[in-house]
Amino acid sequence: MRPSPPRRLSLAAPFLILLLLTLLSPPRAAAAGGSSAWVALRGAAGSRKASPAEQEGAAAGLLRRLLPFHSGSFSFQIDSKGGVCGQSSCFRISNVVDGSGKGGAEILIQGTTAVELASGLHWYLKYWCGAHISWDKTGGAQLASIPSPGSLPRVQGKGVKIERPVPWNYYQNVVTSSYSFVWWDWKRWEKEIDWMALQGINLPLAFTGQESIWQKVFKSFNVTDRDLDDFFGGPAFLAWARMGNLHGWGGPLSQNWLDQQLALQKKILSRMIELGMVPVLPSFSGNVPAIFAKLFPSANITRLGDWNTVDANPKWCCTYLLDPSDSLFIDVGQAFIRQQIKEYGDVTNIYNCDTFNENTPPTDEPAYISSLGSAIYEAMSRGNKNAVWLMQGWLFYSDAAFWKEPQMKALLHSVPIGKMIVLDLFADVKPIWKVSSQFYGVPYIWCMLHNFGGNIEMYGILDSISSGPIDARTSYNSTMIGVGMCMEGIEHNPVVYELMSEMAFHNKKVEVE
Repeated sequence: MRPSPPRRLSLAAPFLILLLLTLLSPPRAAAAGGSSAWVALRGAAGSRKASPAEQEGAAAGLLRRLLPFHSGSFSFQIDSKGGVCGQSSCFRISNVVDGSGKGGAEILIQGTTAVELASGLHWYLKYWCGAHISWDKTGGAQLASIPSPGSLPRVQGKGVKIERPVPWNYYQNVVTSSYSFVWWDWKRWEKEIDWMALQGINLPLAFTGQESIWQKVFKSFNVTDRDLDDFFGGPAFLAWARMGNLHGWGGPLSQNWLDQQLALQKKILSRMIELGMVPVLPSFSGNVPAIFAKLFPSANITRLGDWNTVDANPKWCCTYLLDPSDSLFIDVGQAFIRQQIKEYGDVTNIYNCDTFNENTPPTDEPAYISSLGSAIYEAMSRGNKNAVWLMQGWLFYSDAAFWKEPQMKALLHSVPIGKMIVLDLFADVKPIWKVSSQFYGVPYIWCMLHNFGGNIEMYGILDSISSGPIDARTSYNSTMIGVGMCMEGIEHNPVVYELMSEMAFHNKKVEVE
């Protein structure tokens, strides 16, 4: 059972979301916003990057989709030399000097990437024009208050510059793909990616289409299509099949579905990269088809117990987990990373893996847990030598009786510091950083979980959201490097998400009242 979310709601004006990316250097430097932390941003993305001109074009394209009649009213400029933002990430909103605008541009927005440009556009539309931009199901884009072209409000003085206090702004939960995204086409995804950029999200999960990758990888290990029919869950249940909670339920997947999802993922990744985002791709967690036990009889493969499936029916429950300590784990893991690079290009160095998400290890021996973590990371790094492991921290809350200090340290320190990022998934209610000495020195992202199961209700702890990230960032020896939204389902409670998003740019607590 998932815990019921707390029910406290304050009223507040809508807020925005922003925050950029950087990869880790020493935790204290990252938390303090030191220059080394921001310079490490360059290493977060893969080699496939968008040029400044391409990012400016991506921001202009977003504007055309949002405000087609104002497409000439704004000028976008990437701060590629750091003259505006230095080594941090920011956007600056200012007036176009008379005569210097392109095609009658009135407002100039400069920023580190196209995400900052879009964030600056959103900030201006919200605070100068009184507009509100949300999901269609929560009001949509309310733009009637924006003056006509040629009459946009002027920005006082030399403009307004907004910097990110921490580099990352993460988005999604591994189950959001099933609760909310499952039936989306490119048109809906394009709108969502625009929303991400406007909210300042620069580290989105990108899980679409991975079954097509897995099909190719598993076939190279002599797994047949028939075997995979029993392995993959149906479209609405892929999140739990991916995590090894169930198999086959709602399936099988047609080849047409697999091909269509792969093509969709390539569009999603291309647009994310054009906007300067760093997508987070999946990696191998050990979940394998049942036939693996027969194909590799000497491999260390365990059949797991039931996980809330229908009557504990073995047709759906009790999946197979390849132990990370087995050499076959590394072979499969690196093959999956390399197949993604082959399909998508070198688009990221950050990979998600949640081997122990609601699956308890067979022993609490720290040495064993450490060996598992090391093997998981080795599989990633053999596929991509610059790999960084991003892990949901839900297990430290949901199975707190198992994950005591020795077990947490064993897992968190099983890879070099700076090669793992932990999502403090439920920090809005149960912040783990407070009871783990800042995740024992490992960089983490302060996250709001908020929604369970895609339930539509009016709730949200606005006072926690408005102060929690500030408390974490300014605490002693903080290793916090970002904020994030990890709701299980989206398209509800717009005030909550506006505030959480905007906390990425606040240095001080927001007075909610």
